[in-house]
Amino acid sequence: MILVLNSGSSSVKYQLIDLDGPTRVLVGGKVERIGEHGSPVPDHEAALRIVAHEVSLDSPELTAIGHRVVHGGPLFTGPVLITDDVVKHIAEAVPLAPLHNPANLAGIEITRRLRPDLPQVAVFDTAFHSTIPPAARTYAIDREIAERNGVRRYGFHGTSTAYVSRVAAELVGRPDSANAIVLHLGNGASASAVSAGTCVDTSMGMTPLEGLVMGTRSGDIDPAVIFVLIRSGMSPDEVEAMLFRHSGLQGLCGENDMRTVIARVEAGDPDAVLAYDVYCHRLRKYIGAYCAVLGRVDVIAFTGGVGENSPLVRQNVLSGLHPLGIRLDPVRNASASGTRLISTDDSAVAVAVIPTDEELEIALETSAVVARTKSP
Repeated sequence: MILVLNSGSSSVKYQLIDLDGPTRVLVGGKVERIGEHGSPVPDHEAALRIVAHEVSLDSPELTAIGHRVVHGGPLFTGPVLITDDVVKHIAEAVPLAPLHNPANLAGIEITRRLRPDLPQVAVFDTAFHSTIPPAARTYAIDREIAERNGVRRYGFHGTSTAYVSRVAAELVGRPDSANAIVLHLGNGASASAVSAGTCVDTSMGMTPLEGLVMGTRSGDIDPAVIFVLIRSGMSPDEVEAMLFRHSGLQGLCGENDMRTVIARVEAGDPDAVLAYDVYCHRLRKYIGAYCAVLGRVDVIAFTGGVGENSPLVRQNVLSGLHPLGIRLDPVRNASASGTRLISTDDSAVAVAVIPTDEELEIALETSAVVARTKSP
């Protein structure tokens, strides 16, 4: 059994997974409101002790712990067995993910103390995108400054993209050779181009701010806008807060939940209509760009809360892409949940809906790392 932990700034999500049993998820849950005023969970130590009780952390059947770590920096290009040196390097990447890596480290340090005998593995959100070639990952700024500060495109949603691209490739009968565009559409959103299992481009950059329009994040923006706003009287912190937490759908119409946005669109609300149109336009543009990057596309896979549950978004985003060989079947698109193809039988590019399973991916990668360390 493998315990998968996602230790965030104010919550800890966990799943106990049995990769060999008929029921894979044995226990799962979430400890919330860590450190908040009036919360019974004052810190991550208390949260992890709750998790330890729920999953029977001292059980001899537990073989490893897999940790989600948001940013691996330029060093980590795959999952690694956690050592003191690895912890040190994760801490060095904190400036690249100041809201996430400290909480990830807290989960690692506490569980290492609670179960020092167990192998523990760090699985990085950025690792799957480490294969992006220099032409795609490099920003055209002063090279010395960029290298000194680690400025480059890293990408995020890597564990989700790895899982979904693999399932998509199997679904279209090309497990080793499929070219896929993965659209992870939740409150955070990203698009990735994957060629034969290898990521060659992704929309998120040095931080999760770049790329698609998201629930509260702006996505792509002219960098000069930041200087204009600062010169207008906003502080750098205020501009950063706006771009990360008060932009995207939220900034355009006051709502970050796509279900509410669509309801307002159907009611004729002009602010919601604009927000929705900007969202779909940006997404459609990235699909076209990644068709060019890949040359041949075998499958487009939608995942995440919006990607999996909004037939209207899928329909609007793919509308007009017939010249690229993309044909959506309206009946299949509106069909029930689960992994499925929603394109027409004669579509040159398959379109799929694939519920992501980041916890399973982390468990699989953790198991593989542990197996390698045990090999003679």
